[in-house]
Order: sequence, then structure tokens, then C-alpha cells
Amino acid sequence: MRVSEVPALSLIVPLKDEASNVVAVVEEVAAVLGPAVPDYELILVDDGSTDGTFEHIRRLHAADPAHVVGLRFARNFGQSAAFTAGFAAARAPLVATMDGDLQNDPADLPRLMALAGSHDIVSGWRKHRQDAVLTRHLPSVIANALIGLVTGVRLHDNGCSLKVYRADAVKPLHLRPGMHRYLPAIASQRGGRVTEVVVNHRPRRFGTSKYGLSRTFRVVADLVHLRRLMREALIPPPSALYEIAERLVH
Repeated sequence: MRVSEVPALSLIVPLKDEASNVVAVVEEVAAVLGPAVPDYELILVDDGSTDGTFEHIRRLHAADPAHVVGLRFARNFGQSAAFTAGFAAARAPLVATMDGDLQNDPADLPRLMALAGSHDIVSGWRKHRQDAVLTRHLPSVIANALIGLVTGVRLHDNGCSLKVYRADAVKPLHLRPGMHRYLPAIASQRGGRVTEVVVNHRPRRFGTSKYGLSRTFRVVADLVHLRRLMREALIPPPSALYEIAERLVH
């Protein structure tokens, strides 16, 4: 892929202290998208890691500058800021997101991309979750029910990061902290057609989860102001939501 070409897919992967996973993420994505979507770009967003994650990203970019893009935040700004930065950097008409812990399976991406031909937002559903029931699965069920009740966009799994969007549905968004949990509902405000598809979910191989019961409590707190927060995501904020310290681009 030459620099002047527009990729078919921009895949955004936020990373926070995922030095043990980032090389495998890039290799798995290349194995899937290389044959299926050779003109892709993989945007790795280092969200203030302290474990050498960005050094891996630097080497991966040097080895494959046509596909691997790196962004490094000046400090930890959170997953919502990482997605917003990735959306801004994305050049493709389709934008995908995925976690950097290898629990999402890149092999599902071509199937989600195919559905994007008739939908603006294709959301993954981790129907058979491979993590703790009490601290992750049960809180997720409660949170999804509450989000659907308030927003009217009823999904089984808002929290699944494996999603594909039409770029014009997400590039205008400015996600305040924590708002990535409501991305399908936020993007649907622009008239987006939403669908959900069962995706593979794998046990975490390395590192530890950054989430737990506190996520459900945050959703409950957000519900009071969620409609306003959704509207605000369509309005540029008065100041930057993040500060990028370094870019590794095509």
C-alpha cells in the first residue's frame, strides 16, 4: 500500500501496558487482513503505557510502515480518548475497533465488514464470554440492560470493543471519558443503522484486566446525564481531549 492510497479499513487498537500482547496483535491482524483486506491500516494508540509498549510499536512500524501506524499519548487519557484519536487519524471509509488484550478475535473482522455494506454500525456480541462471571460477565449484563433502557438502542454487549463503523458515523464524535461504552447509541444519533453479531471471545493470555465491578457503577452514574452526554459527543469540546506526544505514520 503506497502512502497516497486510501486504505479500505482503518483498525484502531488502544493499548495500555500491553507490551506482552502488542506483537501478537499485529501478527494476528496481518494474518487475517493481509489476504482478506490487503489495503488496511492498523492504528495502535498507546494510552500512557509504562511497560515499553510504545517501543514495540516503534519496531513494528519500522518493519511494516505501510500498515502499522503508532500514536502515543503524553499520559494516560483513557480508552474513549484513544478511540477519538484513532477516529481522527483514520483514513478509510470503514473504521474498526478492537481491544489490545487478544480476547477479541481478528478473524471476525471480515464478517463484520461484510455487514457494514448494509449497516452503519456493526457491533460484536461476546455471547460466550471467557472471563469471570461475577466481576465481568454479570456486571456487563446489568450495564447493557440499563444502557438499552435509557438510549433505546438495545444491544447485548455495548462493551465489546470489536466493532465496525462507517467512517462518517464516528469521525465527527468527541468522546468524553467513559463514553466509548455508548458508542453505538451515540453514533446512531446521526441516523446510523445498528446491528449486532456474535463474535468469538478468548481467554486473556497475558497481563491483567483493567476493568471490573466499577464499570457497572460508572454506567449507573452516567445514566442520569446520558442523553446530554450523547448530544455533547457531537459538539467539539473547548479544549483537547488528549495530547499526542508522538506519531508514527505512513
